[in-house]
Amino acid sequence: MDNQYNPNIEPEKRPFSMQLDPSMFEKATEEEKAQQEVMSESTTFFRDGMRRLRKNKLSMFSIIVLLLILIGISAAPHIVPYGYEEILSVEGKRDKGAKNLKPFEYSKMEQQYIAKGGERFPHIFGTDEQCRDYFIRVVYGTRVSLTVGFFASIIVLIIGMIYGSISGYIGGRVDMIMMRIVDVIYSLPDMLMVILLSVVLGSRISLPKDSFLGKMGPNMLSLFIVFGLLYWVGMARLIRGQILSIKENDYILAAQSTGASSGRIIRKHIIPNCLSVIIVSTALQIPSAIFTESYLSFIGLGVQAPMPSLGSLANAARGGINTYPYKLVFPSIMICLIVLSLNLLGDGLRDAFDPKLRR
Repeated sequence: MDNQYNPNIEPEKRPFSMQLDPSMFEKATEEEKAQQEVMSESTTFFRDGMRRLRKNKLSMFSIIVLLLILIGISAAPHIVPYGYEEILSVEGKRDKGAKNLKPFEYSKMEQQYIAKGGERFPHIFGTDEQCRDYFIRVVYGTRVSLTVGFFASIIVLIIGMIYGSISGYIGGRVDMIMMRIVDVIYSLPDMLMVILLSVVLGSRISLPKDSFLGKMGPNMLSLFIVFGLLYWVGMARLIRGQILSIKENDYILAAQSTGASSGRIIRKHIIPNCLSVIIVSTALQIPSAIFTESYLSFIGLGVQAPMPSLGSLANAARGGINTYPYKLVFPSIMICLIVLSLNLLGDGLRDAFDPKLRR
């Protein structure tokens, strides 16, 4: 029992021992303990970026707005009993009086039908000049704009990432030749290319009418081709610049010394370290593509009728802006909400995932 260790009693210091005097040390403060916990926290690049993104109130608000829009355009066609190209009728008879109705307004035939005990779903945004429900057309127009923005950004991402990775990693003469090609593509006028491709594809290509591209028309196919031919150059330049600095790091040299192939080094080491630039550029490319599609549809080079688009709806409402100004308000507000939310989300992703912007 005499040899039992007692923590409250300081052991006797023996001669020539390395025992330290406890009075020489101070206890750690609560702030130092908290700092040690933060320093010892284990996380990944994606988790750390998402944690920073959740602290950005504007980005979270943008995500909520985009989710509400996606839920709305997905659920609306299952709730609203009208089609985007359906001309309103009552009991099988065309309702000619349902032209340019105001929001939540019924035509005379619909009022008579309701008075007889029938049920009629309200026209939330009114109707257009061809007696079609305007709300469901705005819903399908939003679907088209978001689809175009998403697929265009994917095309830009794939082509730009492959081209920029090869150019930046190989370097030398190959890099010089590939970048001169990029400079040539930068000099091409994108609007002229869209017009020319729309004329050529409209007369040369026939798409199945039941397909997605067939309903939107050859102009949308030309827009996708233009994005694939022209708009990837900015992404390629960004990724090339990142790779030129990343490939000089020691871990790239270590991978090369172990015999790793160039493709594996690009996939496993270089691209993951460019992830912040890729995420931010892709997020900011979507609103740019949506705005381009809306602009082209506004001037008549976008979606083919009767398929609506937010730009084509705004163009159609422009003629009656003095009489029916609300028709221009609805698609314009939707374009502003989508573009603004995606821009704010892109800025938030840049702040969260770009290491250069961290303190």
